[in-house]
Amino acid sequence: MSLRLPPALPFLRNLPTNGPIRQWWRRQSPHRQDRYAMLAPLVAVLLFLAVIVVVFAYLRMEEIDREQEALRHDLEYAQQQLRLRLLERQEQLMRVARELGNREMDAEEFKGRAESLINQYPELNSMSWIDERRRIKASYSNLSASHFRLAGEILTTGETENTYNLAREVQQPVYSQRSPSPDSLSLLELHIPLSWRNKFAGVMLVEYSVDGLYRFGVPAEVTARYAFSLHDAKGELLAGTSLPKRNPATRLLPWANPANEYEVPVSPVGNGLVLKARAYRTSLGVIGSGLFWLVCTLSAMTAWMLIANWRHTRRRMQAQQALLLETNFRRAMENSMPTGMRALDLQGRITYVNAAFCQMTGWREDELVGQTAPFPYWPEEDQELLRARLDDELQGRVSSTGFQIRVKRKNGTVFDARIHVSPLIDARGQQTGWMTSMTDITEPKRIREELSASYERFTTVLEGLDAAVSVAPLGSEELLFANKLYRAWFGGDVAGHMSLIAQAGVPAVTPTDDTLDAVDGLAGFPTDTLTAAQTENAEIFVPELGKWLEVRSRYLTWVDGRLAQMVIATDITPRRHAEEQAALQAERAQAASRLITMGEMASSVAHELNQPLTAINNYCNGMVSRIKGQQISNEDLLVALEKTARQAHRAGQIIQRIRSFVKRSEPNRTSADVATMVSNAMELADIELRRHNVRLSHYIAARLPSVMVDPILIEQVLINLMKNGAESIAQAQRPTARRSVELRVVPKTIAEQNVIEFSVLDSGKGLSPEVMGRLYEAFYSTKAEGMGIGLKLCRSIVESHQGRMQAENLYNGDEVVGCRFTFWIPVTPLLSSAPAAAEAPAAPTGIS
Repeated sequence: MSLRLPPALPFLRNLPTNGPIRQWWRRQSPHRQDRYAMLAPLVAVLLFLAVIVVVFAYLRMEEIDREQEALRHDLEYAQQQLRLRLLERQEQLMRVARELGNREMDAEEFKGRAESLINQYPELNSMSWIDERRRIKASYSNLSASHFRLAGEILTTGETENTYNLAREVQQPVYSQRSPSPDSLSLLELHIPLSWRNKFAGVMLVEYSVDGLYRFGVPAEVTARYAFSLHDAKGELLAGTSLPKRNPATRLLPWANPANEYEVPVSPVGNGLVLKARAYRTSLGVIGSGLFWLVCTLSAMTAWMLIANWRHTRRRMQAQQALLLETNFRRAMENSMPTGMRALDLQGRITYVNAAFCQMTGWREDELVGQTAPFPYWPEEDQELLRARLDDELQGRVSSTGFQIRVKRKNGTVFDARIHVSPLIDARGQQTGWMTSMTDITEPKRIREELSASYERFTTVLEGLDAAVSVAPLGSEELLFANKLYRAWFGGDVAGHMSLIAQAGVPAVTPTDDTLDAVDGLAGFPTDTLTAAQTENAEIFVPELGKWLEVRSRYLTWVDGRLAQMVIATDITPRRHAEEQAALQAERAQAASRLITMGEMASSVAHELNQPLTAINNYCNGMVSRIKGQQISNEDLLVALEKTARQAHRAGQIIQRIRSFVKRSEPNRTSADVATMVSNAMELADIELRRHNVRLSHYIAARLPSVMVDPILIEQVLINLMKNGAESIAQAQRPTARRSVELRVVPKTIAEQNVIEFSVLDSGKGLSPEVMGRLYEAFYSTKAEGMGIGLKLCRSIVESHQGRMQAENLYNGDEVVGCRFTFWIPVTPLLSSAPAAAEAPAAPTGIS
């Protein structure tokens, strides 16, 4: 195998034949070798440019180091000169301070010495003599002073006083930086302590002008080369030349020159006064030289040309690779698609078939390509039809929806297929033939036939229903579906559907202009909640049909996606008639039960009536006797007549209560007061309980709400329960102390519903398991004279008021000590209760 060496890499020719570099090169693909050959010159140019940049950077760094060293040397020289000047002034001023401390000069002499020193040394601004009580004894200042201290003034509180105290403590000269004066003059204070016989005698305050120190203390030869300035401890400019600050963004650039500046504190002042120097930019450096930019430009142009050539080569290779991938992709797509493809030229000769076409027909590609009509996959009995189809294809008379044909496989089996034909256009826009796509529709055809048969079965079932079924879209006057019974009742019009919805109380959508234009006004809105909702039921009477109908409706999504409403109307007229008869029979049974109850209580009622009648007879006989003997006054007569009237009223009340209880009347539910209803029932039941020598106790909770009931029916339930309790006690032969029936009426909450609970507790022998199991069974009774309809009617009455009744034994350990019957009535009746339920109690279905 020969080693292909591109011209761009001639150094490989000088390498050993079996060297590691040549072996690595042989292992690379031609594509990689071309890429490496293209990258080699680019890498060489980039290395050259990098070397030039490094050399120029090294030279620039050397230049910067030299400039920084020169700046540092000149700054130290200027600092030394400024320090010597301050020390000289300090020495002269300390001599004056010693003379003041030794009392060798007075105030006038001090002013003369101060004037001489200030005029001789321009950096001095003022001199003041302050005694130990902070009182100014003498002061002198030049004409440019910011303020003048008068003799006799007291040193004000502030920075000057603080420095005064510091000098007093340390007994050494103290420098301090004073805040700028109103005329922006920066001052430096020097406090020199005075001593008289080793005692503090005050200070001599000397104020330096910082600007004067800069102008006369910093040598002129260094200020000409650099920008010198004096700053305080916070970095604020006090005197000197200030250069503009550099932009922080430009300092981050790689070619930006570093700032050549230094700063040192000024002795003996300390950190309170800082001397700063910064070099002027006198040259552009090596980066600004033309040679540097010329080399950079040439290198960049060379690199750009090599990169452009490399990108062009890469695009060409990418295009070739993309073309290869596209070809393979199209070939794989044609081989994987289930649709058969066939190409015909303008003469009707097969020029191309894909793998799916060959798989459908069972013929190989070489057996089909080049064939002319009749083709081998044509069934013999369909050849004339298929030839006519082929002629229409070649003439361009094809349908966009395609057509269906039968195709014969190589093994002789036949299947159904759908053919679509389109012209085959080349790159120049000329037609070169026809492209045909063939799809096997055997399975879809079978599914379509099964769906058709399923639809027929479904339609047959709906047509045979004994209920009218109709479907209509919301807000439209179109009837989507109606079965046979609906058409028989209402015809094929949607008016019957809308009438059922309106009478059943189901909201309907009024048709709009959009719905008349077959536009679904609810399109786009979520319908999952509506279609998942439960069916709405209602019972209505249709006068046109003379029938009672149970109407059920629900929302559903029609096959075209529209929201529709289905209504199912079932004829319930026979059931309504049966319910009316049952209600009438129940009403008669209740009246009969009340008569039976009063019949059973007849002896007790007679005894109860005998008492007021006997009293009336006694009162009347007594009055007749006393009137005949003229032994009664008008007042006594009036009292006797009032007692007679009360007894007659009592007897009348008993008779009226019995008459109201047994009178047959239509059920009438009204808002009844619970306490009044219970009191009426107790008044009648107490007669029977006293006959059995049974005490009646009661507890009625205060402020009970009114309930919507038929009071007579509820009183009947209470009387029956209390009467049964008394009879149970009598049968158990309980002693007198244990012969009691208790009635409790309290409010409760059951299943999140506010109810009134009625409980009747007796101290009888309770209920056996056998009796408990057949407690509400019709015509079952444990009493010899009982008819077995009392408790059944009681539970029916309670359930007709949407309540429940239950019974349980009371235990004391293992002994049964009584029984408790409990029933409850809801305070607010459920809205879903049917009107028929309010008219007649429902028949019991079992034991609660």
